Amino acid sequence: MLTRFIPNLFTLGNLFLGMMAILLAIDGNYSLAAILVIIAMLLDGLDGRVARALNAQSEFGKELDSLSDMVSFGAAPALIIFMVSFQDATPVLAWIATASFPICGAIRLARFNVRPGIPGYFTGLPIPAAGGVLATLSLFNKDIGPVSMMIATLLLSYLMVSSLKYPNFKKVGLPRKAIWIAPWVIVFAVVVAVMFPEQLSKLIFIPLVLYALYGMKHNMRTAASRNRAKKRKEEKSSRPSDR
Repeated sequence: MLTRFIPNLFTLGNLFLGMMAILLAIDGNYSLAAILVIIAMLLDGLDGRVARALNAQSEFGKELDSLSDMVSFGAAPALIIFMVSFQDATPVLAWIATASFPICGAIRLARFNVRPGIPGYFTGLPIPAAGGVLATLSLFNKDIGPVSMMIATLLLSYLMVSSLKYPNFKKVGLPRKAIWIAPWVIVFAVVVAVMFPEQLSKLIFIPLVLYALYGMKHNMRTAASRNRAKKRKEEKSSRPSDR
């Protein structure tokens, strides 16, 4: 029974960090709030792997994971970006941009829970990746104006509910013998995050943005291939047949 609850401890840790990120953002500690979202991503990536390694997957764990993700990667990043960038913006626009992110995140999670996905891929940008991008993006508020931040927030919101395909790295397994290493990895991540919050967040920002942009590039490439195939088919059908 205890073994089956171990993956949920990682999920609850994810939820706890999301709540701490919200409180830190309200308190004005935006850098640490952003890094807590990143560490929550680490916990979110481990809970499923630990569950599979222990053969402890359950519907309860799946629903708990979605609810935790909604807080840590939906509400927390939205609040961080609002507090950092949207305070001096037009209130209505700021509210719309801020609210759109968790709303689209909720739709993304609900769709993931009820609709079978494509093997090896996610449909739409996963909310942990979107939340990580938005949280770390807030650290560049001195270089990026509120309008650009709103556009980025709305773009991430759209990517979550889009039909773009993103690689699913969650299926990469974790050996059962390696489970004991996971808590030490988390401790190490927390120590590094506390010591170098802004540097680590900005470093992680790069691969997260590349991942978010991957779906757009992949979709454009696929659409271009389809258009070329369609054009060749139309040209072939328009040629006069030899008799």
